Amino acid sequence: METRRYRSLREFYPFYLSQHQNCICRRLHFFGTSIAIALILYALASGRYWFLLLALVQGYAWAWIGHFFFEHNRPATFKHPLLSFAGDWKLWLDMLAGRIRW
Repeated sequence: METRRYRSLREFYPFYLSQHQNCICRRLHFFGTSIAIALILYALASGRYWFLLLALVQGYAWAWIGHFFFEHNRPATFKHPLLSFAGDWKLWLDMLAGRIRW
């Protein structure tokens, strides 16, 4: 199966949302991204930059649990890593703003 090539986050985001229909999966994404934000801020404030790696691990671990155990699909990260990374942050912001249902 051929992977579609997306030219922008705007073009990719509808596909991204279609892969996040389960509310528990979305909540786990939000939780993981929130932990990642806290770890990034801590790393920058403390100078303990290895926490940036921990932030990356936390962000993806919670999201992937959501995909494998609740959404029952493969994370978009596997085929679209950069767009998926940007989609994670947009989803987080959209949930925070109330544009995406919890």
